[in-house]
Amino acid sequence: MDHSTRFLVVALLLAVGSLSPTSVAQAVHCDLQPVDPEVTYFTSQVPNGCVAHVPNATVQVHILLLEFSRDSSELKLTVNMSKQNGVQPREVLLVLGVNQTVFLRLQAPGIPLRLAFSPKHVFHKSPGVDSIHLSNITTKSQFLNWADARGAITSVAELNDPQNIFLHLDAAPRSPPPCSPEPHKDMGDTLEWQPHAGALVQGCRLEDVGGHKEAHILRVLPGPEARSRTVNVRVELSCALGNPHSVLILQGPPYLSWFIDTNHTMQILTTGKYSFKIFPEENKSNINLPDTREGLLEEARRLNASVVASFVELPLATAISLRASRCGSERPTSPTPARTTPTKESCNQKLLMDLLQPKCTNGTMTLGLKKNYILGLRCNIISLTFWDSSCQAEDVGDQFVLHSTYSSCGMKVVENVINNEVIINFLSSPSPMQKKVQCIDTESLSMQLGLYLTPQFLQASNTIELGQQGFVQVSMSPPIPDLTLTLESCQLDLGPEADTVELIQSETAKGSCVSLLSPGPRGDKRFSFLLRGYMVPTPKAGILNCSISLFLSSGSEKIYRTVTMRLNIVSPGMSGKTLVLPAVLGITFGAFLIGALLTAALWYIYSHTRTPSKREPVVAVAAPASSESSSTNHSIGSTQSTPCSTSSMA
Repeated sequence: MDHSTRFLVVALLLAVGSLSPTSVAQAVHCDLQPVDPEVTYFTSQVPNGCVAHVPNATVQVHILLLEFSRDSSELKLTVNMSKQNGVQPREVLLVLGVNQTVFLRLQAPGIPLRLAFSPKHVFHKSPGVDSIHLSNITTKSQFLNWADARGAITSVAELNDPQNIFLHLDAAPRSPPPCSPEPHKDMGDTLEWQPHAGALVQGCRLEDVGGHKEAHILRVLPGPEARSRTVNVRVELSCALGNPHSVLILQGPPYLSWFIDTNHTMQILTTGKYSFKIFPEENKSNINLPDTREGLLEEARRLNASVVASFVELPLATAISLRASRCGSERPTSPTPARTTPTKESCNQKLLMDLLQPKCTNGTMTLGLKKNYILGLRCNIISLTFWDSSCQAEDVGDQFVLHSTYSSCGMKVVENVINNEVIINFLSSPSPMQKKVQCIDTESLSMQLGLYLTPQFLQASNTIELGQQGFVQVSMSPPIPDLTLTLESCQLDLGPEADTVELIQSETAKGSCVSLLSPGPRGDKRFSFLLRGYMVPTPKAGILNCSISLFLSSGSEKIYRTVTMRLNIVSPGMSGKTLVLPAVLGITFGAFLIGALLTAALWYIYSHTRTPSKREPVVAVAAPASSESSSTNHSIGSTQSTPCSTSSMA
């Protein structure tokens, strides 16, 4: 074989080798292993779910079916609604089905929410939320059937090991009813959730590449629905030696845009459009990044990165957070492997303390701590006392109960607020946990509801005209600075023959004829409404009813109260302005006097306008002849008709 032939064979072998299935990852010698950087994310993609737009629904029904792998978990659930959408449902029903014990932290500010759940599995202390206990419902089909009987279902989502859930109540007009769950469903803007376990983070050292440059690669996989969206990316690197020499590679479907926030200067490569928190102007990337794991590792090597500090593949995400405890030259020669030995779960002392909510009734403060709460949080309690350690909790059935009157156990009463401290000694902790507790002595509080006819709120009234504007004030006596008063709802009941007028719902005006006003000098709640001027049938009276809640700033349980007042309703021009007795007597006497003077004046005119002949008595006229009798009688009849006519005219 001559030299030229040998050269051709070698070239062919090299070409065949380049076409062999050997991966690029093998070519760059990158052995990905779990490493210590932490990556958490939110996604709108669920294993199974649906979203439907139900027009004109008075009740929005949402269902969350949650599977947990641990015996007990903590879940944060936030329900909110965009302020730009002026339409708010009168009621939101949230059905929560779980398979294990869940300690729920629920936030639903300003939402008329009712929560349906099994009390055996779900424990929550959420003020302002009505609870429905579903003791005999355990399966998914039972939850769905129960919810469907309450109204058209707006959304259903099945989640595995969620840690944080955001449920948005804004309408989804692109999703017609009915709501039929589908696998791998993108819930869009309706729901976002964060898995309890973060994403798997892997790393490796790229051989034959020197230096300390590191690469962070975040790859977002395509979702079931191709629609444009923005992914918020937050990168936090703890670098002791200043800015690292690092590169961030963000790869995803072409319809994704990236909003990037980093705490260090980095070289950044992305697909699609991108913008920075410090420079919000959107830019278009002209780089075509590979859409495979192997290609992205090769891209990192092409950029002279010696270490892949983190490589993460994520489902379709809405927010990603990357945290690394060290960077660049601070790293060892190879990435630090992550701990694979699970840590033994310890008692969640903070959550247990949060479950302690006092109640004050009949001159006694009482706190209850259920035993299954303690077991679910894996806690061992030695003692539970007030500030005065001689006041210890009693073992009462399924819970420990701590109670005391307002005058013992170290209680302090300040402006109708009862104050104390609860102390818990844990077996696993050498020092006790302390928590300040407060509750309201509602028995010495009074609530007032007043109607005024002017915005100055000077004189209260119980009468209003049709078509008149009324000004309402809800006040508390005595006022307590640390106590928050909330208008949960207000309505005007006009009787069985008229519809109830909704005025306020969750501190929100209902309708264009209702306006929330600035609070009074003492923090009194105020609003105005315009009573419709024409009603059939016309109401004569109404009942103004307001439901309020009282809540201490320290986070005590809400207390609900209802205040009512009766209103007299009159037609326009007949305003029920109160007249005192002297005024009534004066008007009556004046009317009598005017009538008497008018009568006298008319009699005077009548008596001075008659002719003398008319004043002669008829009986004095002699009887005429028969020929004249007819004429005389006729004249007399004509003369007698004048005063009757005059009298009738008068």
